[in-house]
Amino acid sequence: MDGVDELARRFEAHRGQLRAVAYRMVGSLDEADDAVQEAWLRLSRTGGDGIGNLAGWLTTVVGRICLDMLRSRTARREEPYGDEVPESGGGAAPEDAAVLIDSVGLALLVVLDRLGPAERVAFVLHDLFGLPFEQVARVVDRSQPAAKKLASRARHKVRGTPVVPAAELDRHRRVVEAFLAAARGGDLGTLLGLLAPDVVRRADPAALPPGVAVELRGARAVAEGTVLMRERARFAVAALVGGDVGLVVAPRGRLLYAVTVTVAGGRIGSYEVIADRARLRALDLAVLDAPGVSSRVPTR
Repeated sequence: MDGVDELARRFEAHRGQLRAVAYRMVGSLDEADDAVQEAWLRLSRTGGDGIGNLAGWLTTVVGRICLDMLRSRTARREEPYGDEVPESGGGAAPEDAAVLIDSVGLALLVVLDRLGPAERVAFVLHDLFGLPFEQVARVVDRSQPAAKKLASRARHKVRGTPVVPAAELDRHRRVVEAFLAAARGGDLGTLLGLLAPDVVRRADPAALPPGVAVELRGARAVAEGTVLMRERARFAVAALVGGDVGLVVAPRGRLLYAVTVTVAGGRIGSYEVIADRARLRALDLAVLDAPGVSSRVPTR
């Protein structure tokens, strides 16, 4: 086996990890694959000479590539909102793409999209993948104290600040997640049991098919309207919306709608589907939990 083949073999051993890192940084399977491929091109040009820690070198390179992608996206003022058609996943097998997306969590992807480029890279590298700040600082081209501040700001935004006590938040979450499960299954009976008799559902017109009323009142009307929209529920997950438990609807992590929910007496008193982009931008969104996001504040 010649040197090029050996270098390619060593690179392939790290491809899966690099793709996972890149995906969390850019939130796009296609762009993540582009970043990993660019890292391979840079490695092949060096021939691997003088690289003692290949995994660390590749992670640093992928981090810098992703940071440039995020900065370019910001310069073009691209908004972190999707459409009804999920992206392809860069030619990967659909089941592989689904596993990667599920391992991140749709709510986390939505919230990561709201971070500044350097904040996002610092948070992903340190909090999600455990890289020491010495290495993170090299990627974002900042001092170690500055890199720590970036990650700390990102951590605060990702976790958010609940506006209700923890016990109440847990109760609300149970109701909202039961509502989501019933909506996904089209379970009219369970929905009727979860909705207050005088429940109100409001929605931005952009979230509704033509001709559908923007406001529904009463448990029966709201339950039937929810069942009508059940297809979209498969892209929904619970999240912290405005400091309380709500939902985000986010195919491939690209935010389509946010749903604010009011819960009283163990039932849903109202919910609102927000699709207007200006309103979405103004919302305070955070994760309730997500793989890799610990309540412990890292110190390395």
